[in-house]
Amino acid sequence: MRNLSLLTDLYEFSMANGFYHDLPTTNATFDLFYRRVPDNGSFVIAAGLQQVIEALQNSQFSDADLAYFRQLGLWDEQFLTELANFKLTCELQALPEGTPVFPREPLLTVTGPLYQAQLLETLLLNIVNHQSLIATKARRLSEAAAGRPIMEFGARRAQGPDSAIYGTRAAVIGGASSTSNVLAAKQFGIPVAGTMAHSWIEAFPDELTAFRQWANRYPDNSALLVDTYDVLNSGLPNAITVFKELRAAGHEPVGIRIDSGDVTRLSQAARAQLDEAGFPDAKITISNALDEAILTSLRHEGAPIDNFGIGEKLITSASSPVLSGVYKLAATEQDGNIAPKIKVSASREKLTIPGQKQVYRLYHRGTQRAFADLIALTSETIVGQTELTVVNSDPVSVDREQQLTNFEARSLLEPVDLTTTSAVSVQTIQANMQAQLAELPRATQRLVNPDTYPVYMTTTLSHLQSELLTQLTVGSD
Repeated sequence: MRNLSLLTDLYEFSMANGFYHDLPTTNATFDLFYRRVPDNGSFVIAAGLQQVIEALQNSQFSDADLAYFRQLGLWDEQFLTELANFKLTCELQALPEGTPVFPREPLLTVTGPLYQAQLLETLLLNIVNHQSLIATKARRLSEAAAGRPIMEFGARRAQGPDSAIYGTRAAVIGGASSTSNVLAAKQFGIPVAGTMAHSWIEAFPDELTAFRQWANRYPDNSALLVDTYDVLNSGLPNAITVFKELRAAGHEPVGIRIDSGDVTRLSQAARAQLDEAGFPDAKITISNALDEAILTSLRHEGAPIDNFGIGEKLITSASSPVLSGVYKLAATEQDGNIAPKIKVSASREKLTIPGQKQVYRLYHRGTQRAFADLIALTSETIVGQTELTVVNSDPVSVDREQQLTNFEARSLLEPVDLTTTSAVSVQTIQANMQAQLAELPRATQRLVNPDTYPVYMTTTLSHLQSELLTQLTVGSD
């Protein structure tokens, strides 16, 4: 992976320079989290950690970088010398990729020298926000597809090459089965899929000739695009003719793709004609600006569709194109003394949760059924407890305090090995996501009006937050 150390905002370097000089022995803990779920959903799928690791492994500043910094004339030579000899010593904890994560829970925490941890803000947000957003959108589309495969077709609509490549990776984490993006398929070991474009049919004298030539070239991979001229009166009859010729030659057709029109009506008519012609196993694939609302509607209408090719609405998360993750200082440490930190805002929902923390998923005892998450200070012992008074972590919640009994707690944040050169496959991550989704209440996974999944804080953490808030409020009077 290329060096991304300069992929940051200018003020990160200006703050880092100040921290290096003014607070040289101070360590810090930052939390990366989000507050609002895209598309009014219940949770986000964590993604991007592997690219975070790769980027941080290559954290360094070249002679050309330093020459550029000197041209800016903003920072002194002592700081530039530190950057010239830069060695990242921060430690990370993160949720494994594929983990469903809820508002205000850290997806990732960074602990280390204050100036170093500050420098990582923009880069980490860029990677994690993007991939988590696309993985979350893919999960929604997979839910709507109800078990039918989704093929990611979005490279031409992505906002640049990196968005296409890593968006594809995230889409598979979230549930897509394959991609048309050859580079992403090669890079991440993803099955590659695709049929043809309308230009293939248009380039030949007639549609039947175009289909025959395709079948001649790809006799065992003949999926024909049937909507260039007229699906029912031209495309489908010509496809059936070629399918019969293929079968006579000892090959079985793959199926057809429809890219326009009333997909429900066309797919129902196509299924009937394919079955009548003796091709019940020929697949019907549809594409063209699909989203979860359209997929849900098609399912309710009984459209006999086998595969979905989804492009722009997936690769850009078009209906909700931003995950507004943030990176906030949670604690500082100097000479062994930890000082929790909090951000206060006129908007109470932006109140942060202070301190060095761990996130736990809570299960009904003896089951795999999760019912809530819990945020606690790392100094607290949670695993092994069966009774606990907790407080809703939502700062605008009315009914905040709860008594929990007969539960099991499992920690979610795990140490990140920044020296590893191995990567977990996207298929393994997808399987991890699906296993964790199976543990969550089904009502929280609805695409419309999902049930709220509680995220609690321990009373110790809640009291700490309240104390800091009171101190800052009093101090501002």
